[in-house]
Amino acid sequence: MARRHHYRRRTSEPAELDMTTFLNLMVVLVPFLLITAVFSRITIVELSLPSAVGGAAPTDPSFRMEVIVRDEGLELSDGSSVLATIPKLGDEYDLETLSSMVMSLKRNHPDDDDASVLLEPHIEYDHLIQVMDAVRSAELPQLGDEEATRVALFTEISIGDAP
Repeated sequence: MARRHHYRRRTSEPAELDMTTFLNLMVVLVPFLLITAVFSRITIVELSLPSAVGGAAPTDPSFRMEVIVRDEGLELSDGSSVLATIPKLGDEYDLETLSSMVMSLKRNHPDDDDASVLLEPHIEYDHLIQVMDAVRSAELPQLGDEEATRVALFTEISIGDAP
């Protein structure tokens, strides 16, 4: 019969974990994450995109403003005819003129909130955002030391490709 060697297990204290490297990492990471979190801001703009499913045609055609962003400038239309053409000022679009024309259209159609921004291919994303901001709201000029007031214009914006 073979002899079995029985070793008695020693009952010693468990080894301690060295947490210094982990704590050093946290000392560096936590302030970095807090600093970068302050500068990040998310803004959400709700858009209504065209659907592939065709619905019933509206019975009473209402006014729908369209802004067509082209390489040469901006076109403002009511869906059937071009109301105004705003040429580019150098490399930038004339957003002040667009804003004043949109405000006059809003005065004529106060109950309508629908607008479309249509883009030609290769238009920069920044130009799309600037045009959408000009269509959605405008700053009213104030007299004296009063604060400027922003008014909502056409808040329901759809985007698409220019014809």
